[in-house]
Amino acid sequence: MNESSVDADQLLSSYDYGLPEGQIAQSPVTPRDSARLLVVEDQQRHRHQVFRDLPDLLRANDLLVLNNTRVIPARLYGQKTTGTAVEILLLEEQQRNQWLALVKPGRRLKPGSQVIFAAHQPTGISLRATVVASDEATRGRILQFEVSDGRSLLEVVDQFGQMPLPPYITGSDSEPEQYQTVYADRVGAVAAPTAGLHFTPELFNRLDEKGIQRAFVTLHVGVGTFRPVETEDIRHHQMHGEWIEVPEETVAQVRAIKANGGRVIAVGTTAVRSLEGASQSGDLRSYCGKTNLFIYPGYQWRVVDGLVTNFHLPKSSLLMLVSGLIGRERALDLYQDAIAQHYRFYSFGDAMLILPEARLTSDSSDRHQSSNSP
Repeated sequence: MNESSVDADQLLSSYDYGLPEGQIAQSPVTPRDSARLLVVEDQQRHRHQVFRDLPDLLRANDLLVLNNTRVIPARLYGQKTTGTAVEILLLEEQQRNQWLALVKPGRRLKPGSQVIFAAHQPTGISLRATVVASDEATRGRILQFEVSDGRSLLEVVDQFGQMPLPPYITGSDSEPEQYQTVYADRVGAVAAPTAGLHFTPELFNRLDEKGIQRAFVTLHVGVGTFRPVETEDIRHHQMHGEWIEVPEETVAQVRAIKANGGRVIAVGTTAVRSLEGASQSGDLRSYCGKTNLFIYPGYQWRVVDGLVTNFHLPKSSLLMLVSGLIGRERALDLYQDAIAQHYRFYSFGDAMLILPEARLTSDSSDRHQSSNSP
């Protein structure tokens, strides 16, 4: 790679930062909306508030777009027929009872291997899986599951699985429902859309009173969201496709808001990828399928005006997406201030609100188009 021809915004090493381990949130705050909120007001200013202040920070006729996916207990523990312990993290269902999954120890789970899970008590339902193939892209396995009573794995996974908290959460006292948004109703994710964890029914009531509307999309969070970027030139990174649904009702709401001078505020990077992924033809359209959209600085925004988001891992595609909205140097400067102000980071951590006035425009940044279409 000829690095002299690559802009700093396109280098993986440009998205690194140091975070004290003690600022990785291990458990969520209670109540949910008491999390801290770093408000990015415009291209120069920011201030520190609390998430429950959100209704006072948005305008009547703004539209919040939220991801209504629901996390499944995707971490399963079983054993091979030889007695070897096996850990499985479900990633996505490819067809009925056939799942792409990450497995440990992977080298011992070759095609044809079987995994047996302890029968659930008191129902007596048993579960087993057979390794069908390896998946080179994720270094995972394709597993065919068999439920003793003929049901689908999704129907019984609550009886066998555990909530798949990220590996950097090592000492959490959280309850499983605390890793779900209060509006989660579309089963299928293996990680939470964490920006939405801060909302409460009471906060929604206050947003309604202010005239702030909301709409929903679905992105079943999978490996594409948290897969590490491994190429120094990030333009060579290939996002793993994730299943999204942008319904016609949401498209109509977005169009009406825009026509009336309102603004679209995405809640979380998954809502961003859903809206922008469904607009790669140039206009937002209803869409149901996969997107492998990768957003980084220079991306030409089509739908999203502002963003509610948590703080993301160094060198992650999520940090690159945020940088695509406000600029990489600005994003890293804000992260440094959040660290200095002792914000809590990652899934159970605090949040950031990027107001539309803070978004880079075509006049304030070079454009390096960075998309794959759905």
